[in-house]
Amino acid sequence: MEITDLIMQVYVFALAIFVGFELITKVPPTLHTPLMSGSNAISGITIVGALLSAGAGEMQISTILGVVALIFATINVVGGYLVTDRMLKMFKKK
Repeated sequence: MEITDLIMQVYVFALAIFVGFELITKVPPTLHTPLMSGSNAISGITIVGALLSAGAGEMQISTILGVVALIFATINVVGGYLVTDRMLKMFKKK
């Protein structure tokens, strides 16, 4: 990999962090539950990609990163469903 490719990847990563932070801070609280549900669907796709990366067996680093991605995506999905369930319980009649 050339140094210019590495610089470009770091640049795109930094931009993604900045744009993601700006977008999330602008979301009103009433939209957090629907966005969490959408995030769960995206994390489900991330879990499939992490499983493919972890099981490919190409390089040890891809296996390690795949397992780490799998752990974080699973935490995100479970946490998202717990938050969504808790929010929906607030609207049920007692």
